[in-house]
Amino acid sequence: MHFSYSFQNYDKTRHVRAALREKTISHKHAREVAVSIKGMSIEKARTYLQAVVNLERAVPFKRYNNEVGHKSDTGVMSGRYPEKTATEFIRLLDNLESNAEYRGMDLDRLKIINATVHKGRKIERFTPRAQGRATPKIDILTHVELVAQEL
Repeated sequence: MHFSYSFQNYDKTRHVRAALREKTISHKHAREVAVSIKGMSIEKARTYLQAVVNLERAVPFKRYNNEVGHKSDTGVMSGRYPEKTATEFIRLLDNLESNAEYRGMDLDRLKIINATVHKGRKIERFTPRAQGRATPKIDILTHVELVAQEL
């Protein structure tokens, strides 16, 4: 399948990008993680996401925060620890770093300027239930795109 990037005005000399396509991670969690790492350097984002995986830092949930509990983390009202999503984002950051290295960019001057999350395909299945009934089970795959710029 062919995918294109949503980021406009991409310049090969200044920007570097990486994408994650059709992953079984929560698109809501992915959106909140993307919002929280935008504007960070690659190393700072990796450190932050590793702390999320280790349950040391919470990801602030700003949009999808209905009945989400408050966290004691500084600056976080409602938040969670989306470990699976954070692990996939760490892999994506590794890809982004490799792409930048291949281009000969200075890794210390890279900053994430765009983090986009889209819903992908739906995988529809059924779970058998009692009395001969069935319940739909729907997985929505997720696309993530990161763009970094050398500042």
